[in-house]
Amino acid sequence: MDAFTRDYPIQVEIPVAWGEMDALQHVNNAVYFRYFETARLHFFDRLDLMAQLQQRGIAPVLSETRARFRRPVTYPDRLSVGARIATLGEDRFTMTYGVFSHRQQTLATLGEAEVVMVAIDRGRKTVIPDAIRAVLAGQLAEAVV
Repeated sequence: MDAFTRDYPIQVEIPVAWGEMDALQHVNNAVYFRYFETARLHFFDRLDLMAQLQQRGIAPVLSETRARFRRPVTYPDRLSVGARIATLGEDRFTMTYGVFSHRQQTLATLGEAEVVMVAIDRGRKTVIPDAIRAVLAGQLAEAVV
């Protein structure tokens, strides 16, 4: 857990719900994208990014996302889901996610998403404002799990 916390300093805890399991009695793969969303929003909230983006009329929009399932997770369990910035471009950034199973004491799933900044009034991508870029740059990941 110490290495996970170093790699993902911003985390949210999520209990596994019984209803998230599928017929094979492990968390359904689609549920992990909800976990990633929860971690992403927690990350934005912790850094006060959503308020700053809304003031500028900008929305973060997913252009792609994926998951790599390393170990099945089952009920009951408690997960720590971490998010960090992996790359930072002119109008987009890549977030990576880690899902740590407390029951198994290991990293169970990795995820990634490309987030594009979109000007709400135009419905088109836009550059990341300097103030927001500075906050995101401060969260760039140095280590990869």
